This record gives sequence, C-alpha cells and structure tokens, in this order.
Amino acid sequence: MKDPRDIIIRPVISEHSFDMMGEGTYTFEVAKDANKIEIAQAVESIFDVHVKKVNTLNVKSKPKRVRWRVGQTRTWKKAMVTLAEGETIELFANN
Repeated sequence: MKDPRDIIIRPVISEHSFDMMGEGTYTFEVAKDANKIEIAQAVESIFDVHVKKVNTLNVKSKPKRVRWRVGQTRTWKKAMVTLAEGETIELFANN
C-alpha cells in the first residue's frame, strides 16, 4: 500500500475551489497513477473524515512563452473529494 502523503500532493486553492469548500467538496492535486479508491482512502486517513464521492480529471498542459522561448506547463491530476454531511477539512489555520 502506498503512503497517503504520496497520493495527496497539495490542496488546490482557487476561487472556484474555495467556493466549493462551502458545499463540502475539496480539491487536491494527486499522483497521476492514483485511482479514486486510493484517493478516498488517503483523504480519510490524513484528515480523519468520511469521503462520499471522488471525481478526478487530468489537467492538460498549456503553451506558455517567456520572451522568445516557448514551452509548456506541466500536466497533473486533480481530484474533487466530496465529504459526508457535516464534515469539514481545516486547510487554513485561523489567525
């Protein structure tokens, strides 16, 4: 079995993901070879919550340019994890 911290790489913080947190859905960058079952087990073990549903998608690279050099952004896998009713993940420490 893989280490849960190798599956969940980082939380994705954007306006849309921040709005989805109010509905109980949290967005994470995950390992490319992780499946939905592994992602659910990793979130449950790291954050001590119950996962109701996991949606995944592969984020494709985009062309980027710095001066005359043309390159690509990296490809990565995103997982939207829906928790059971009334459960939350505290991603930010209250200041």
